[in-house]
Amino acid sequence: MNSAPSISSAPPPPPAPPAASPVSGSAVRPGDRIFLGLSRGSGIALLVIMAAIAAFLTVRSVIAVSGDHANFLTYFEWTASGTEPKFGIAVLAFGTVVSSVIAMAVAVPVAVGIALFISHYAPRKLASLLGYVVDLLAAVPSIIYGLWGALFLVPHLTGLYSWLDDYLGWTGIFSYADEAPRSLFTVGILLAIMILPIVTSVSREVFLQAPKMHEEAALALGATRWEVIRMSVLPFGRSGVISASMLGLGRALGETMAVATVLSPSFLINTSLLDGGGGTFAQNIASKFSEADEFGQDALIASGLVLFVITLLVNGAARLIIARRKEYSGANA
Repeated sequence: MNSAPSISSAPPPPPAPPAASPVSGSAVRPGDRIFLGLSRGSGIALLVIMAAIAAFLTVRSVIAVSGDHANFLTYFEWTASGTEPKFGIAVLAFGTVVSSVIAMAVAVPVAVGIALFISHYAPRKLASLLGYVVDLLAAVPSIIYGLWGALFLVPHLTGLYSWLDDYLGWTGIFSYADEAPRSLFTVGILLAIMILPIVTSVSREVFLQAPKMHEEAALALGATRWEVIRMSVLPFGRSGVISASMLGLGRALGETMAVATVLSPSFLINTSLLDGGGGTFAQNIASKFSEADEFGQDALIASGLVLFVITLLVNGAARLIIARRKEYSGANA
């Protein structure tokens, strides 16, 4: 009787390929180590400097606002030197916020219009020229803007102030008493001119990144150029325009020399924006620091801490808005 045929066993699986040995070229080179160390050190140094500034301002501010000076946020006067110092930031906070809001209201619409003209309307040569001029305006020193504002802008605003008083004086906000127009409204107009290049440059770059396929599709469907901008470009660049505006706001909040040159400072909160007087944090620090004693300097540093916090919040909010869209943050890799 024949035995059953034996079942041959399955062939063994092929051996696994050997693990790839690291390529000698992928090893970290000395230049990479040096660059990594420099980059990391630069980032750490920046954080240390910011922390040192914040610590210095905080320590000096605590000395100034402790004790009998708990009304630092509500006083309407500034006499930080002498036997009975009294100082407050109420007027300074009002002037800083109001002048910055005026600057934003004037600059942002104009900047967006210029950016759209450069990116979608102007011929290439004209767009390049306008872009160069806008970038050049951002490099003009603040004191030059201040001198121009004091010697040219202020004398030529009398007609505008009279017109606002004739048609809007009944509101009380734009009443004019025929005095030199060295007011928060003038400061706001000057700050608007100063932040115009920042908002325009960032908005222009954002508009240029709008998807061309969306614009071409809208044109193929019969949309006009304005409809293309309204339906494709502006929605895409909304976050970028907001970020550019907040960066310009940060510049307006901290401007010093131009404001000090144009404004007639006083510690009064006027109901009319056209009345002279008022003040800002930066202008008050620049004008009073040289003549203040040690305690007065501490008080000025305390007001500087408030401005420092406001500026950090504005720039932090701008970074958060930019980070919401990878196209603007460079994180699209």
